[in-house]
Amino acid sequence: MAARIDLTLDCTDAQLLAEFWKTALGYVDEPPPAPFSTREEWLAQFNLPDDDSVDDAAWLCHPDGVGPRLSILKVPEPKAAKNRLHIDVRVPGHGSSDERWARIKAEAERLVKAGGNVRREFDEHHIVMADPEGNEFCVAAASA
Repeated sequence: MAARIDLTLDCTDAQLLAEFWKTALGYVDEPPPAPFSTREEWLAQFNLPDDDSVDDAAWLCHPDGVGPRLSILKVPEPKAAKNRLHIDVRVPGHGSSDERWARIKAEAERLVKAGGNVRREFDEHHIVMADPEGNEFCVAAASA
């Protein structure tokens, strides 16, 4: 049996990153697990410290339930090094290499407007970017 994976990003501002990654991936806020009707109710069962807030985390999922879920959790320490694992945002569509590169560039521009930044371009292949807290990811064409 294959295992299912979720991805988790540590951060300093969970709500900022949640908005960015919802824009980048087309994800939505994941509903709380049954039988809870809110995340606040769900979190209350864990007896968290008083200074923990529901805003210190976000849980995202694909609207159709495909792909990994994304948890975004506030941590006290800052990001200190390059990610050892990163997300590849795959731009759909086929066509010539010029057409694929144009779609990659357009997606990178869209994500810059959402708060990301370009770190490095690998012409006609992929673009290395970072989210608003410096977590690296790539924008590339979807595999054929």
